[in-house]
Amino acid sequence: MDSQRPRNGPTPSRVPRRGLIAWAAYDWAGNAFPTIVQTFVFAHYFTGTVVGDETRGTALWGGAIGLAGLMIAIGGPVLGATADQLGRRKPWIATFTILTVIAAASLWFIRPETAYIYPGLILVMLGTVSSEYAMIFYNAMLPSLAPRNEIGRWSGWAWGAGYAGGLACLCIALFAFVRPEGQWLGLDPNNAEHIRSTFPMTAAWLLLFSLPLLLFTPDRAGSGKHLIRAAIDGLGQLRDSARQVRHYWHVIRFLIARMLYVDALATIFAFGGIYAGGTFGMNQSQILTFGIALNVAAGLGALAFAWIDDWIGGKRTILCALAGLILAGTMLLIVTSQMLFWVFAMVLGVFVGPAQAAGRSYMARIAPEHLHNEFFGLYAFSGKATAFAGPVLVGWLTSLSGSQRVGMSTVVVLLVAGLAPVLTLPRDGE
Repeated sequence: MDSQRPRNGPTPSRVPRRGLIAWAAYDWAGNAFPTIVQTFVFAHYFTGTVVGDETRGTALWGGAIGLAGLMIAIGGPVLGATADQLGRRKPWIATFTILTVIAAASLWFIRPETAYIYPGLILVMLGTVSSEYAMIFYNAMLPSLAPRNEIGRWSGWAWGAGYAGGLACLCIALFAFVRPEGQWLGLDPNNAEHIRSTFPMTAAWLLLFSLPLLLFTPDRAGSGKHLIRAAIDGLGQLRDSARQVRHYWHVIRFLIARMLYVDALATIFAFGGIYAGGTFGMNQSQILTFGIALNVAAGLGALAFAWIDDWIGGKRTILCALAGLILAGTMLLIVTSQMLFWVFAMVLGVFVGPAQAAGRSYMARIAPEHLHNEFFGLYAFSGKATAFAGPVLVGWLTSLSGSQRVGMSTVVVLLVAGLAPVLTLPRDGE
């Protein structure tokens, strides 16, 4: 199985620290697009202003995000395996980053008119797919960069940088563009220019902070294979991976659980701003403030649970996080006051980071050492294989019932479904 893989590349112990810092900076850069476009600014602008009907807008948004998730699930593993055979990863990161930058900048042209509904959806789908494709190759760089005993800390630091990047981007959007209504730039708020201007800002942010990785982080050397040969060998690698993992049923159960609860988390991020605006009457400024607070809560939760994970193990940490998410998510479907929405949204935010980080640490502990690369390839696939399901269900149920609360109940159902198989898993290391 390993014979098909190129062995060249930088030795982790020889990678300069500058290269690792530059690698981690890409998380800071990359979190701008999902934060501004997918969650808190464009999502609300699209459903409430471009479409002008929260219910119809939510249904259209759910369908588009769901279709993008399906494209990621199908294309991501094939592209990743092909790139494994070709060796170099930075050209893929650069290509998909540029596509994301183009998509984000082009959202400036989406005016608050129904004629721009489908152009807006197409651009969001392009940016979503290209940004997720870039992250596949970005994540794959880490094992060849960091010493084995430092992979966890560098992964965690980069994760924290992502939260901080999203927070910084939201602050700029809120205080430089949305709240002053772009007056310092002479923008026209009647044409939503103060909101639309945040999308080129996001593109510039991503482009600027991607440069350190592209300039200073060492990459693997090319294998010399042609693209077609690499694609054929990559498909063979995927086939071998599937055959190997079938011998580890506890791993299969974990991957199924992760598919479900990660789908729930993705749905929260995709529809959090939409739900806050449509059900609790928050305006664009309030939604941005909400997004900043949610990022702070998620970052603090990830930091606090890093020690708890080492103390009680990944499985128990996942169970604690999912229990907290289910409780908070259920309350968010019931409460009617904006104050209680804030309280339980912050509780939910605290448990988002640990649910994600503990899943990675659990896989690291249960995966056989000689199959780490194979298992983490399937781990990445499990995060995207059903990413379309949650958004599609939210959109469909919202359209059918005429209620965002009914649509968002999908999140709690997915979390409960994800918790069930986790209960059957062995503890870390058993």
